[in-house]
Amino acid sequence: MKAMILAAGKGERLRPLTLHTPKPLVQAAGVPLIEYHVRALAAAGVHELVINHAWLGQQIEDFLGDGGRFGVSIRYSAEGEPLETGGGIFRALPLLGDEPFLVVNGDIFTDYPFAVLDKPLNGLAHLVLVANPAHHQAGDFCLAQGRVSDAVVGQSNLTYSGIALLSPALFAGCRPGAFKLAPLLRNAMADGRVSGEAFSGRWVDVGTHERLAEVERLLAQGD
Repeated sequence: MKAMILAAGKGERLRPLTLHTPKPLVQAAGVPLIEYHVRALAAAGVHELVINHAWLGQQIEDFLGDGGRFGVSIRYSAEGEPLETGGGIFRALPLLGDEPFLVVNGDIFTDYPFAVLDKPLNGLAHLVLVANPAHHQAGDFCLAQGRVSDAVVGQSNLTYSGIALLSPALFAGCRPGAFKLAPLLRNAMADGRVSGEAFSGRWVDVGTHERLAEVERLLAQGD
């Protein structure tokens, strides 16, 4: 199984840290956020990685290189301008191959066990969902009997973690350019072709200085 780390975001809410440093290289406990993903994927047996980038992306390539020192092989999908999540993945499909692949947002911190996603995909996507954080209390999707549907007002919705197993077929009919992933997922949900699971471990969407400080606290706590 191959994996793609989405690393093209500009991280404007993390300024001034991101004025001269791409968001995935912002450090928590002295380690760049993206390095936690690379090491966790390698430990899970995922050794072929694709990373997209835009803002100051060369710094990411300079830091990670070909991935050899982490025990992985890394290929890059450079974007002149950010292509949104869907457009970025679509551009990288030639590097990802014809089989389902793992996707993880580069700006989250988690101890999710990536190895559990190395399994057959029943449909077009399998999403990892988490309890709604304080900054996103409405959630994104509803999970029932292992299937994911669009969020429903009044239901116990969950938040998309930024971790998924996707089939290249999810992008059938797409064209190059910037577009979001969510509409593709919702179309697949309407056809009953998206499965999911709830994850209750450590997970932080590192979008602000406060949440970066939360990651620092989690790392200081250890186990």
